[in-house]
Amino acid sequence: MVGFPPFPNPPHPIHSRRQSGINYNNAAPLAPEQHINPEHAELLCTRWLNAAKLAELAQNEGLVYKKGKFSAIEERCLHGAIENYKNEFGLSDQEIQDIIFPSRSESREKSLPFWQKITSAIPLRPIVAVYHHIRRTYHPLKQQGKWSEEEDTRLRQAVTNFGQQWEKVSDLVGRMSSDCRDRYRNHIQNRELRVAGPWTKEEEEQLTKIVTDMTIKQGKDIDNDVFWGKVSHLMGGRRGRQQCRIKWTDALSKTVKNEGLKPRWNQQDAFILVHKVDSLGVRDDTEIDWKTLSDPDWNLWSAHTLQRRWLTLKRSIKGYENMSHAEIMDILRVKKAHFPPAPIQVAKKRKERKVMSAAAIPDADPNSTDTTRAGSENTAGADVSRTSPATIVASGSSSDSE
Repeated sequence: MVGFPPFPNPPHPIHSRRQSGINYNNAAPLAPEQHINPEHAELLCTRWLNAAKLAELAQNEGLVYKKGKFSAIEERCLHGAIENYKNEFGLSDQEIQDIIFPSRSESREKSLPFWQKITSAIPLRPIVAVYHHIRRTYHPLKQQGKWSEEEDTRLRQAVTNFGQQWEKVSDLVGRMSSDCRDRYRNHIQNRELRVAGPWTKEEEEQLTKIVTDMTIKQGKDIDNDVFWGKVSHLMGGRRGRQQCRIKWTDALSKTVKNEGLKPRWNQQDAFILVHKVDSLGVRDDTEIDWKTLSDPDWNLWSAHTLQRRWLTLKRSIKGYENMSHAEIMDILRVKKAHFPPAPIQVAKKRKERKVMSAAAIPDADPNSTDTTRAGSENTAGADVSRTSPATIVASGSSSDSE
């Protein structure tokens, strides 16, 4: 009998850029029980709709549905729904596992009642999203740790044999199909060309041009309408999909939006973030879609940056680990009750270099046998009291100092 891995324990349930006109309440509440149209809920849990069809229905018929990472509360709801289904029909863990991972000869229609029942537990999620999420969560090959060289070799061979048929690749490699796909795209493909380490100025300029040509010049969103596989290809394969995405979203995007100047996070940003999160009305911060927080007047920060800044604010509260989201929100609401003044921009003074003349350098110990001469440039600012018996001999000639 195959036991189920438990879902993560959710946190305690509850019961231009800085204008005064910023809308702190622009994002719609994401709590699962809100804004549920019964007809839409039935459509989402019974029809297998792809992303394009969902987007079309959202635009033409006002379909409301959730995308992105599943929240801790949703995880708990799904886990409870599976347990209820198992108990209702007297099924074992192995029998549930067989429903989630049927043999390839079995039709998906046979397990359709199961997927519809489970999806109905979180009405704002499409059945296809729940299907893929559950299969990832309960996959027997999940979380196998670091990839070995032998696995990488098998992966390369499998892709040579099957192309991007990731289920077949998975069978040969012994890893989840999504893990095989991500490992190949992010770490194996173009590995011989891949560059690590800091980005050069030329690389940053090239990445900026590629992304802006792909988005701004075509009337698309600068952060969310980027195909990173194509960007990596246009970078000559020297930087991978992940490298390009992280560099853009966490560093370059905000500079482009701020007319070439690198912005700095300040207390006004913290105030806006707290009040935007407060306006969502979520029961837990894992329900937040961080991409929805920006607006035309406050859009410099990536979703990843906002999430990290929120975590910093939350961790500033003593004992936050044992608090509900509502309790944390109450404290931050008081701490950020007043909109702070704009930060004063102070030009940084260049640090003056202390230059010692040859005359200022102490003469060598006449008893020393060390004949080493060191240039005045290398001895500037040195702590002479810490020098070893090998002493520094002053020299007045430029030839000696070189």
